[in-house]
Amino acid sequence: MAAFDTTRTSYGSNGLFGRITATIAAASAAMIDWNDARVTKNALSKLSERELADIGLTRADIEGVAEGKPVF
Repeated sequence: MAAFDTTRTSYGSNGLFGRITATIAAASAAMIDWNDARVTKNALSKLSERELADIGLTRADIEGVAEGKPVF
């Protein structure tokens, strides 16, 4: 005899607690990404033109590198 579970309304749904947790995790990840970009931008901005050239960057590349975009 087969049994069919009718007590769940939807399989795979997270419910309210799962959605709240996912929202908090996404906000936390966004904050961490923003802080990493800020720290990277500040560190690269402190380098001289010569030091940037040594690693293959220019001042114009700093924003893109901080945001994780490819330079080349």
